[in-house]
Amino acid sequence: MHFLPFFSFDSWNLLSTLILVFAVQAFCFIFASVFQTDKLTDFAYGMTFVLLASIFLLQAGENTLSWILCSCIILWGLRLSGYLFVRILKIGKDERFDGRRENFWRFAFFWIFQAIVIWVILLPVIVAVQSSAQPGVLSYAGVAVFLFGLVYETIADAQKFQFRNRPENKGKWIESGLWKYSRYPNYFGEVVLWWGVFLIAIPALSAAAWFTIAGPICITFILLKVSGIPLLEEGHKKRYGKNPAWLAYAKRTSTLFPWFPEKQ
Repeated sequence: MHFLPFFSFDSWNLLSTLILVFAVQAFCFIFASVFQTDKLTDFAYGMTFVLLASIFLLQAGENTLSWILCSCIILWGLRLSGYLFVRILKIGKDERFDGRRENFWRFAFFWIFQAIVIWVILLPVIVAVQSSAQPGVLSYAGVAVFLFGLVYETIADAQKFQFRNRPENKGKWIESGLWKYSRYPNYFGEVVLWWGVFLIAIPALSAAAWFTIAGPICITFILLKVSGIPLLEEGHKKRYGKNPAWLAYAKRTSTLFPWFPEKQ
């Protein structure tokens, strides 16, 4: 017997999971819209993954693959949500939503988009936890990839957080630590860990289930082309675009993939 019949492992699982994701995001959107706050936005993103993974974990029984997958998602989600929540409490608001949180439909579109993204990213997990497959060599390789990405992202976030908390660094950009080798090492870690999750899930994916590769592709595309690097690059150009030191850093430093700075 499953813990929640509504989430039983059948052909409706994808739909029921989508409905739950939308319900959670809708609730958080209403709160954020009424109180005109950014404090729930990123927190709700990570914790929705945690909620879904927790439900699947309660259903996992003795399925080792499900335990590995759900544990990875919960570990990542708790770390990211906690970090982003502390950060937003400190900075007060997220500039990405200036001019958007005040517009009901623009703000609503963001939350709808976030719900879809969460569901798509989770596709490999949603499908894999329905299987009785056991972890294979690729799964354990995926765990290693996931842990590498998680640790890399965590270190990058910690370095930037500490840098910004020093008064003497106000108005400056970080180019030390992992940020010396790429301008967005946190995003590099994020992309890597989700491809690790997909590798973990592979033994449970039949030929028809390979559509779930849309999950890691989705997060990679969003960070590279949509709301990750493009938005931050635009902000950096406005803030530092006329600063020769910033232009030199941007020119010599890899955008995402860590590499040694170019000699100038």
